[in-house]
Amino acid sequence: MERTGVVIEIKEGRVKDANFGMLACAGATGRDVYALVINENGESFREILESHGVHAILELTISGGENAPWNPEQHTHAIIQAMKAHEIKSLLALTTPMGRELLPRIAAVLDAPLVMDCIDVDIEKGLAQTILYSGKTIGTIKVSGAYQLFGIRPNVIPAVSVKSNATMIPMTIDTPLPERFKTLEILPGQSSQTDITEADIIISGGRAMQNKENFNLLFHCAKAMVAAVGATRVAVDMGWVPYTMQVGQTGEKVSPRVYIACGISGSIQHFAGMKMSGMIIAINTNSEAAMVSNCDYFIQGDLFEIVPLLTQLLSPASQT
Repeated sequence: MERTGVVIEIKEGRVKDANFGMLACAGATGRDVYALVINENGESFREILESHGVHAILELTISGGENAPWNPEQHTHAIIQAMKAHEIKSLLALTTPMGRELLPRIAAVLDAPLVMDCIDVDIEKGLAQTILYSGKTIGTIKVSGAYQLFGIRPNVIPAVSVKSNATMIPMTIDTPLPERFKTLEILPGQSSQTDITEADIIISGGRAMQNKENFNLLFHCAKAMVAAVGATRVAVDMGWVPYTMQVGQTGEKVSPRVYIACGISGSIQHFAGMKMSGMIIAINTNSEAAMVSNCDYFIQGDLFEIVPLLTQLLSPASQT
């Protein structure tokens, strides 16, 4: 039976929820799904991966650089060796910072076609759907070749619970650190919040926030509703929030269940990054704003009045 590999992302000792939709996509055509877990104890994730249809867990341990920091070239060659050893012809990974580092490198070495930011994939037919032209249209791309690679947009493909029995396959790979590419230091980002690409709920602000301090209104509200905070390019360019929070054509492409746009006009560049949201709520004083014409619900009012009220209603103290 044909095999599809899925690069599993682990964060703080747990499998990221965004992996589950990708596993559902990989197993949709009845192929064997091989989960690639790198430099982690695969056995500790066995139960959760089995509940999403994984047939085998490739526990890849990279030797020759165990104590070295993250190095995408080293991981690239480890994944390629695993693919060749187990005859994996199709590979899926999330379109996240990790996936964007690995997939193009793997595609270059294998001389394989690659489609990034996919919202749906039919591996059997080699078809991938992705957003094109700043979100104006959805394109269907057909690929062919000995290998095919797909980057999956997080949270856009629903997870499916499929019970399976996964075989554990430990594999030690000797991949010395490349001399031409060395990771000198890894520092924590400016934002400690949940990655916006993985968030179920996002509340975003832009120019209307006026300054850095006012973004605290959104952070307080996000905490009350267990959400992440996003921003427009203007807010990032002004230095009010870090780039990791930018949603849009030149920022992150997000697919939360709920997206709350606070005082955001709704330029096509911003809309391109969040149009796949399940529900869009706009808070704006201007009923003619482009975001209003693209939202599911519209609150006409001042965000500096609406957001604190929302925070108050959602806070634990108000629910006792």
